[in-house]
Amino acid sequence: MQLDDFDYDLPEALIAQSPAAQRQASRLLHLDGASGRIGDHVFTDMLQLLQPGDLLVVNDTRVIKARLTGRKDSGGAIEILIERVLGGREALAQIRASHAPKPGAGLLIDGGLELTVICREGELYRLAFPEDDVFAQIERHGLLPLPPYITHAADAGDESRYQTVYARNPGAVAAPTAGLHFDDAMLDALRGHGVTVATLTLHVGAGTFQPVRVQNIAEHRMHSEWYSLPQQTVDAVAAAKRRGSKVVAVGTTSLRALESAAAEGGLRAGAAETRLFVTPGYRFRVVDRLITNFHLPKSTLLMLVSAFGGVDNIRRAYAHAVAQRYRFFSYGDAMLIERAPMLS
Repeated sequence: MQLDDFDYDLPEALIAQSPAAQRQASRLLHLDGASGRIGDHVFTDMLQLLQPGDLLVVNDTRVIKARLTGRKDSGGAIEILIERVLGGREALAQIRASHAPKPGAGLLIDGGLELTVICREGELYRLAFPEDDVFAQIERHGLLPLPPYITHAADAGDESRYQTVYARNPGAVAAPTAGLHFDDAMLDALRGHGVTVATLTLHVGAGTFQPVRVQNIAEHRMHSEWYSLPQQTVDAVAAAKRRGSKVVAVGTTSLRALESAAAEGGLRAGAAETRLFVTPGYRFRVVDRLITNFHLPKSTLLMLVSAFGGVDNIRRAYAHAVAQRYRFFSYGDAMLIERAPMLS
């Protein structure tokens, strides 16, 4: 398929700039991938749409304050976006500067942090931090990296609401936004309804915002992201399958981790890198239902949900969402998608 097959018109006014007043107060569009039926709901209707025995799989990654500003030791202004914290005192990062910094250059971060450029690795730079706990240094000196389509600077409200309530493991530079709709009361109500909850970790990288630059999507090179799948979650998926219940991925990140871990057959626990690029025609092995937000035109995430719910179904659902003035993207409303039948 071609990149233009995943385009749609979105009025700028529908891009949510702030979250709903309460986490569970968003709207919910329900798409049945088998029949193509579309239903308009509120997020709390999830208590009726999910069945006792269904398994929610959530991504417990935590967004770090990955945006750093300052100047090079030569004087030029810089903006850094940490892509990934490595072992020791090192991290990989994107750097915006008028002139690319050279290996050995010093970077003076606002607040007094001094970094050193080790080398360039493709589009990223390997940086050295002065102390061992890189996460603590980022937390002290960094800013929350809101997506580029959110126009205000991150504030204290964003530091709370741009994290899921179950965020535990630091490392993401973007939130797994489908999970932002859940609060503790909602999760407790779902458990009381008989829904079980399991966790995994996938650290969302800055590549999630990178545009697809080729018209033939088969030529696109997917960015790499690290994930970890516990044995306990593998066991919970197996138990759900045995009892005939649905595996519900909360977010495209949970889906990518689960499907990546099953790429060579049965679902396997462990940690790995994934470059899984899900496009129409992909055969899903694990996930039956997907909770997700609305995604950018021509994005890899729109391609993923098109593969899951059916290309024509997603086109109609998005047109419906625009007509009904749903709120789009990270702080916007949600979808519950039932997987479309897989072609033989």
